[in-house]
Amino acid sequence: MNYDYKKIEKKWQNYWHENQLFKTENENLKPKKYILDMFPYPSAYGLHVGHISGYTATDILSRYYRMKGFNVLHPFGWDAFGLPAEQFALKTGKDPEEFTKQNIETFKRQLIESGKGIDWSRELSTADPNYFKWTQWIFKKLYEHNLAEIKDIEVNWCEELGTVLANDEILIVDGMMVSERGNYPVYKKAMRQWVLKITEYADRLLDDLKLVDWPENLKEMQRNWIGKSTGAIINFDCLGSEISFDVFTTRPDTIYGATYCVLAPENPLVLDIVTSDEEESVRNYIITTKQKSDLERQTNKEKTGVFTGAYAINPVNNKEIPIWIADYVLPHYGTGAVMAVPAHDDRDNEFAIKYGLDIIEVIQGETDGAFTGDGVHYNSGIIDGLNNSEASEKIISYLEKIKKGYAKNNYKLRDWVFSRQRYWGEPFPVVFDENNNIYVLKDEELPLELPKMKNIKPSGTGESPLANAHTWLNIEYDGMKVRRDTNTMPQLAGSSWYYIGYILKEHLGMIPLNTEEAKKELKKWLPVDLYVGGTEHAVGHLLYSRFWHKFLYDLGIVDTKEPFLKLVNQGMILGPDNTKMSKSRGNVINPDDIIFEFGADTLRVYEMFMGPIEAEKAWSTEGVAGIKRFLDRMFRMYSFEIVDNVDELNMIHHQTIKKVTEDIEKMGYNTAVSALMVFVNEVYKVKKMSKKQARDFLKLLNPFAPHITEEINKEILKQHETLLYSEWPIYDEAYLVLDEVEVVVQVNGKLRARLSVANNTSKEELENIALNNENVSKHLEGLTIRKIVVIPNKLVNIVAN
Repeated sequence: MNYDYKKIEKKWQNYWHENQLFKTENENLKPKKYILDMFPYPSAYGLHVGHISGYTATDILSRYYRMKGFNVLHPFGWDAFGLPAEQFALKTGKDPEEFTKQNIETFKRQLIESGKGIDWSRELSTADPNYFKWTQWIFKKLYEHNLAEIKDIEVNWCEELGTVLANDEILIVDGMMVSERGNYPVYKKAMRQWVLKITEYADRLLDDLKLVDWPENLKEMQRNWIGKSTGAIINFDCLGSEISFDVFTTRPDTIYGATYCVLAPENPLVLDIVTSDEEESVRNYIITTKQKSDLERQTNKEKTGVFTGAYAINPVNNKEIPIWIADYVLPHYGTGAVMAVPAHDDRDNEFAIKYGLDIIEVIQGETDGAFTGDGVHYNSGIIDGLNNSEASEKIISYLEKIKKGYAKNNYKLRDWVFSRQRYWGEPFPVVFDENNNIYVLKDEELPLELPKMKNIKPSGTGESPLANAHTWLNIEYDGMKVRRDTNTMPQLAGSSWYYIGYILKEHLGMIPLNTEEAKKELKKWLPVDLYVGGTEHAVGHLLYSRFWHKFLYDLGIVDTKEPFLKLVNQGMILGPDNTKMSKSRGNVINPDDIIFEFGADTLRVYEMFMGPIEAEKAWSTEGVAGIKRFLDRMFRMYSFEIVDNVDELNMIHHQTIKKVTEDIEKMGYNTAVSALMVFVNEVYKVKKMSKKQARDFLKLLNPFAPHITEEINKEILKQHETLLYSEWPIYDEAYLVLDEVEVVVQVNGKLRARLSVANNTSKEELENIALNNENVSKHLEGLTIRKIVVIPNKLVNIVAN
């Protein structure tokens, strides 16, 4: 008695879809649960089994909470704008919009065939004008609140792709920057770009991490990326010049030990202060630095630099100190300049030793290299005899008095470079007049849509392909001749607020974001209760969406400070060879193949049984076949006699309810499946079940294997109510208390007896029972008992010689 999974699964998928059984109702009588997947970019390759793992994990929880009486929002959509579609279109000549829509159809089919229960009435795409109208509106508001501006900035430029790339779109190969897509060369280039001032929110982004239940390692990644440090700004004059520059330091107390200064090669002052003798080497070094990523510059152990020929004046003792440039100083961190104290900083120490620069100790401490700990200052003028914190306070006060410095917090976080030189993205809702004055489009003029273009190759001018859309580009606006922006927004724009878009999605469009109705709906559903996705978004999407959410909070549109309450990072599923799945290795597992050969329920249960959701796991075809056998066996179990009561199964029945309930709540799906397997084994021992046991088990298995359980429920148990909206089973504590337990008896560590005794028998009684056991007594003959160790309900160990 095996089940025809192909027929059964299609039957139930059609039933759910036709009856819209996953549609979320807008009612307030039930408590809410908002369970969200990180939505995918719809590539040409379709979903892989790694996607299915995370999507099944959230589907199980969504189904569970529906049965627990919650109003569940579990939507889905598409991160549809972006570089991959544009690159595919360039190679094939296809339209990126049509290509993306075709891919969405494939992804959607795969999701439905996997049994995932989605409210498709809320489906959205970031490339839908009804959606990106509001992405453009949010940008408008950022501009109106002085959080978006155009400025000249150093960016990562990829000539081959014809666009700026974000740091997380770059790889380091043989010490050089290349694009993640295509491995094309990337270099630093100054360009005029839109930037969003995420730095204005740095402290809130740090402080509010305490409000969310996220993995600690992910929180730490965000803290490090934001990189807050407390210190001081100190002003240094250049010798023989009216030029001066500021440095940021976290150790102002060490200023008397500063023996040189270092500027970032990109610092505009460099070419103003360099001497003629050093100019050629300085210019060559600047060119070399542009080929390196920020990460490589920060982590490269081999420190390099070039002397500018210029000198600075230390403001506290008027000593002349040389000015160098070095790639380990970044232009956007602090002021793009540092004072170097080689006696008390490891990096400065290495640099000073390499280039023969002075090392002056100003804090007492024993070490072979730089002493970076707390200590008493000496050789330090007004702060002699003070420890670090006292010295810092006093020197800052002195610098403020002589107008050469002040206390300051600093951040590694950079403003978000928001321009992309691409066609396939959200156009900026702005125009420029002949004098480059900016005019923002009116709300009623949104959305600004892309023009249809056959040729979307890069313009060759550093602008996007939109530079060739002359009719769209050059228009008359309010009686002026104006030009639209040829840049488009980055892919991260649309994904920064899509969790809000689901809530506001209606059949023909969206509830306008700037209405009271929108605020009411958002208050009902936010924050997201559970968000599941990969760690690769830690300092990209997750940081930017938190920034946009806080901005919308400031506008009064949302009333929660954070968008995602709980976050779970799913682990990667490796290939059968225990390596990352990739087409080049030929180890990619296509879920379509698994569903065809074994069924969707088997795929779902297997992926949950592989191990903890957060763990990295290797694929096993044998493991998949094992789960198929389990489901076949479970199906045959329903051919056993079903009666009014089966006392022998009462205890395992209620133990299973308790275990599965607790495991689903904490997403311990692998152990929940194990408990379900144990129950099946117990049923096979007695070859019968009670009606309640039979239906309760189906309810427990249903979130994992929804098709086969619904089929058994309707066609074998003849139940009219679907499991989907049935009531989750409740366990009875009375059946969880064991009447008897097995206690092992050892003599000198060797098993001598197994005792069946009353639960919670006292230590004294267990000793007596063990000592009176015939086999135990035999092995104690001629021996003197030295010690008896008793662990109630488990073990008696007798030590004798």
